[in-house]
Amino acid sequence: MKSSRTLKLLLDSTYLLPIVGVEVEGIKDALILLKKLRDEGKAEYYYTPFNLFEIIGKLSRLSYDPDRVAIGLAAIEEEFKLIQPTHQGYLKALALRARGYRDLIDLLLYATSQTSNIIFLTRDYTLINFLRENHEDTSKILDEKKFLERYASTRQTSKMQ
Repeated sequence: MKSSRTLKLLLDSTYLLPIVGVEVEGIKDALILLKKLRDEGKAEYYYTPFNLFEIIGKLSRLSYDPDRVAIGLAAIEEEFKLIQPTHQGYLKALALRARGYRDLIDLLLYATSQTSNIIFLTRDYTLINFLRENHEDTSKILDEKKFLERYASTRQTSKMQ
């Protein structure tokens, strides 16, 4: 049974890439913690169609194993919850794009997290800094470093009890 304290995270595509066979440097600790929190029923994870689009774009520039990709995409769809962007989210992403940020996918993920009231887990400090410089609400963004500090320490504390 899920408690009301279940951590709900919209994952940046970085955390989904290993599922389809793409190595991401320096991500192992975050993936281990994500799995642990999910296995313990303490977290549930969300993705958008934009994550899948970004993953396919990345794969198109690499050599890949089609079977691994098929299994990985099926796992994402089965294990994580799909969240759709809102019209408000699209408009927010477009407005931020007009202010000069180039990565529309990241803006769409950010805007979806904001309009859906779900925390966006990312390691993209360029995005975070852009949002702060533009006085945008970053309260629903959780950077990877803080995620590891906050939830790994929780894990250690519960082990000691």
